[in-house]
Amino acid sequence: MSYKILVIKLGAFGDFVQAMGAFSAIRKYHYDSELVLMTSSYLAEFAACTPWFDEVWVDEKPKLYNIGGIFRLRNRLKKANLTRIYDLQTSYRSSLYYKSFWPAQAPEWSGISPGCSHFHSNPERNSLHTVDRLEDQLLEAGVMLPSPPDFSWVNKDISKFKISGSYAILVPGGAKHRPGKRWSKEHYRSLAEKLNNKGIIPVVIGTELERGLGEFILEKIDSGINMAGITSIYDLCALGANALITIGNDTGPMHLFGAQNTPAVVLFSNASDPKLCGQRGQNVTILQRENLQDLDVDVVMNIVSQVNHT
Repeated sequence: MSYKILVIKLGAFGDFVQAMGAFSAIRKYHYDSELVLMTSSYLAEFAACTPWFDEVWVDEKPKLYNIGGIFRLRNRLKKANLTRIYDLQTSYRSSLYYKSFWPAQAPEWSGISPGCSHFHSNPERNSLHTVDRLEDQLLEAGVMLPSPPDFSWVNKDISKFKISGSYAILVPGGAKHRPGKRWSKEHYRSLAEKLNNKGIIPVVIGTELERGLGEFILEKIDSGINMAGITSIYDLCALGANALITIGNDTGPMHLFGAQNTPAVVLFSNASDPKLCGQRGQNVTILQRENLQDLDVDVVMNIVSQVNHT
């Protein structure tokens, strides 16, 4: 008998990447069921490309005063005939969705909503790394977490980008409201020049709002490529798979590159804790300084040199 299973994971991008192992585990556990993902609009297209979901719903995230939006969400959940829901977001918002089924009985629910059937009861859950917390939550629901996610489904052809030679991806951006997590643009500019001098093409990625940042970093480098604002998440998968090395702040794309086992150098300040949210992967190097501006460019280049000679 086929069942319908819903997975809730709204974001952010890095958290979504860190949930990929959980997605794979749920798909394996419910191998004969219809698996639906509820996520944010900016992740929906990429999620639909992955091998884990049969359908992707976009969560409109209605405000409490948006009565129409709340009723649309409630009706969608109630009419879907869901057998089980995995709330991997476990936020205040997603926990409220559990109450959408009242006064009827809710489906089986894995999360932290009081009264749910598979309540994640570990009192230390908030002190666990994101990946470990998801694994612990799924274990309480009877789901074994498999090995890290497989990216063999990604088309690694990057010919459309016309990159001729070895390249390093630079990720100089990040959340605007957390400037303490960013290495300075001057540091990235110096790094790009040193990469160029070694015959490695610096490729900057980021959002459209960070395009100017890319222009500053690559201003003196003819071979540099500014891709800020022009790549999809799927593009990043292909670019990451072919890169010599990736270097960036603690931000979403670095989680992706780390999970792909591309050499990834991630720069941390004291504004975030890699023990709780650090990138996972076989080739991840984390460099942390209390003040990130104290990190010398040559420290990063030493790692580049090691990778370039392997």
